[in-house]
Amino acid sequence: MYYVYVLWSNKLSKRYVGSTDDVSKRFKEHNHGANKFTKGGIPWELIHEEEFSSKSESLKREKFLKTGQGRAWLDKKFPQFRKGAGVVFSRRLIRQRRKLAL
Repeated sequence: MYYVYVLWSNKLSKRYVGSTDDVSKRFKEHNHGANKFTKGGIPWELIHEEEFSSKSESLKREKFLKTGQGRAWLDKKFPQFRKGAGVVFSRRLIRQRRKLAL
């Protein structure tokens, strides 16, 4: 079996989309700094995975999730895990605190 997976880094406020035949092993590699891109975002959180019977199917889905439509699908399915989601929350909290201080 082959898998497409999506990771989230709170540190970077970014998602990472990848494919593999062993999600558990690959997840550990990401969190141990074995991947140049994901090394700076440790710790990563596994937020989504999909299973496919062939490598070509999983690569096709991975490629889709990296397009504008795929990113929009991920934003809709996981609104809490989209770039800037934490920033919006922080700004809202700051405004609320300012109102209380007045």
